[in-house]
Amino acid sequence: MDILRTIHGEWRWFVAIVAVIVIVKFALGLIQKSEYKQLDRRLMSVLVILIDINLLMGLILLFSRGFDRVAVEHATTMLIALVLAHSNAAWRKSEDSAKKFRNNLIVVVVVLALVFVGVMRIRGTFFF
Repeated sequence: MDILRTIHGEWRWFVAIVAVIVIVKFALGLIQKSEYKQLDRRLMSVLVILIDINLLMGLILLFSRGFDRVAVEHATTMLIALVLAHSNAAWRKSEDSAKKFRNNLIVVVVVLALVFVGVMRIRGTFFF
């Protein structure tokens, strides 16, 4: 379980890096009034999948190690981030590229903030 805990803890970097890439790409797309393309959709999907995988690892750890208050708060924060990340399905089929860029940009910024807060809650810091 220590290996899973390490992987779960370090996985945050994949989430953070992809989230920053998505934020930059979507901000540029919104500013430049670009078309929302397959690459944009895939970037958002990769971010959501990374969060899904990390949540699954976290739930395994939560159920195997117990439900102390801090772990439950961390899991709750991350579950909210996951649900919010999946909310992009609501406008996925829209034809309005600006709407997709704007809404996904807002979602990713809030999700990244929630991940930051959730990690800080359990570790005390995001970085080390």
